[in-house]
Order: sequence, then C-alpha cells, then structure tokens
Amino acid sequence: MLHPIRFFSVLILLITVELSPIYSQSGSSGTYEFLNLTNSARIASIGGNFLPVRDNDVTIALANPSVITPAMNNNFAFSFVNYMAANYGFAMFAHSFSNAGNFAAALQFVSYGSFTQADAAGNITGTFTASEYALNIGWGRPLSPNFNIGANAKLIYSALETYRSFGIAVDVAGTYTSTDDVFNASLIFRNIGYQIVPYTAGNHEPLPFQIQLGLSEKLKHLPLRFYELLADLQQWDLSYTDPNNPANQADPITGQVQTKSGISKFADNFMRHVVIGGELTIAKILAIRLGYNYRERQEMKLYSKTGLAGFSLGFGLRIKMFNISYTRTSMQAGGQNPNYFTVGVNFSEFTKKKSD
Repeated sequence: MLHPIRFFSVLILLITVELSPIYSQSGSSGTYEFLNLTNSARIASIGGNFLPVRDNDVTIALANPSVITPAMNNNFAFSFVNYMAANYGFAMFAHSFSNAGNFAAALQFVSYGSFTQADAAGNITGTFTASEYALNIGWGRPLSPNFNIGANAKLIYSALETYRSFGIAVDVAGTYTSTDDVFNASLIFRNIGYQIVPYTAGNHEPLPFQIQLGLSEKLKHLPLRFYELLADLQQWDLSYTDPNNPANQADPITGQVQTKSGISKFADNFMRHVVIGGELTIAKILAIRLGYNYRERQEMKLYSKTGLAGFSLGFGLRIKMFNISYTRTSMQAGGQNPNYFTVGVNFSEFTKKKSD
C-alpha cells in the first residue's frame, strides 16, 4: 500500500499528463513582489520558493523560519541569481542564544539595472535605476521534539526611479518533523504586513500575502527525499484566459469558443498550486535535485514550442565546512533561463578545527 505522500505524488503526475495541452497565464497584484522570489539554489531546484525540511540548511530559513535550529549557529550564506534582466539574492547569518532562541538575519536585494529616461515627447533626459531591499530578522524555536515554530520580521525599502516606498511585514510558520526524521510538514503565512510609505501619496498597495503548505518524505532505505509543495492557498483560481492562445480563439465557422469541462477546470486550478520535486543525496557529499512547477510551465511555455518550461535541475556539493549549490531553471524555450548560485559556510566547524 502506498504511503499517503507517495499516493499524492502519483496523483499529481497523472493529473499533469491529462492537463498537458492546457495553456493559460495568471498575473499578480500588489507591491514588493520580490519578497516571493526564490532565493536559494536548493529551493529553486525543487521548483518552488520554500522547502518543508529541517536539516539545518540555513539557506532555506529565509523562506521558512520554523526550520531555524541551534545547529545553524554561526552559519553564513550568500545567494546570487542571474534572473533575466535583473539580479538578486541575499546574504544571511544565523546565531543561537541560550535564552532568547535561534536567530537568522538576512538582507535581500534585487537590482533591476539602469534604464534610459525620457520625457513625454520621447527626448532622452538621462538614466535612472531601480532596486529593492528587505532586512529580515528570523527567529525559531522548538515547542516539542516534533514541532517547531518560527517567524520573520521584515523592513522593506523600494526605490524605483524617483519613487520611494517603505513597508513592514512578518512571516509566521510551523513545522512538524516525525520522530524518525523521515516526514516533514510545514505551514507558512508569508508577507503579512502594510505599506507604510506608498510610492504616491494616498495609494497604499497590498503586500504579496501567501499561504503555503509543504510535505516532504525521505525514504528509509534510500537517500532520496520527495517534496510536495502547495502554494498560494489564499486564492483558489490562479488561471488566466489568454486571448492570444489558439485554444481560446473562436471557431471561424460557428463562432463558438472552446471551453473547459468542469473537471478539467478544477484539475487545472488545483495543479496551479502544486510543485513536486526530489532530492537524491550521494555519500552525504553530493545532492542531485529535480523539480516541476505546473503553474510556471503553463504561464511560461510557448504555444508553438513547450520545451522544458517549468522544470528545474540542480546540485549541491558539501566540502568540509562549505556547502555549494547551483540550479538552472527552464522558464521558456529559447529564452534566457535563470541561474542560481548559493554558498554556505559553517564557521562553527572552522572554530572547532582551530581549537583542536
């Protein structure tokens, strides 16, 4: 008999096959959307923007503060993402205090580059830049041997040409870990906050609030972990009807537009919340990772050529006190696909060796 999480994985794969011809897009509204960008190369390799696993990897604590543990003490990490026209990433450091708990401070940044500035008549007047930042203070502690809680407090600053904005937000999360450390489940409420200073007076925009649920399971006799992530649970319908999609064009004879059946529409909406992935660890040194994001595939693939949109592949290499990860995700056939680089350093190992 299949374990529930494995049954869920098989069900997702079957639905994916049935929905392969469906094309549509969805947009988003609000401000500070960079807060939901995937920063860690390890997380990107699974295809989502968070991970439900408690294995002392400080690079996933930014997205899931409930996995901050004492084992992350004196861990430093830096991540850089070459994301089409923008570059972004984070730098973070974790430290534990015996009375206050476990903390992880991080600075997120995104640079949109330099732009040509012109007046209403099209005359070039110079250049301008655009960038955004978030200072995160994360805290986590165990409530029991199996359950951890955590929270992030964020100070957000955005500078787009001459427009400036400032906001605050918090993330709240909880993670359950089975006694044998095989199964993990995380529930996260992200970006609960307020835009204190809007770009224009009186125009306060909502933050990109998300509810996320993630499950992971490691096989007992094989170093392989499966992930099932459920994102954007605060909104059921994430679909968008693209008028340029050939499937949405009216029949030239009858004038009728093809519509989805109730089951097909339900399955499509369901799958847009789902990300699946796997991570194989070899000799505790090398990790090979693969992910699939159905929603990203539907939104990014071309009608004439689907390619590998929505798939991601990465690896992790552990060398003494260093943890190096790289991931490449496929956004669109023939397009510029993002590259993720993350380096982690465990300074506790360094100080331990010096004392020895």
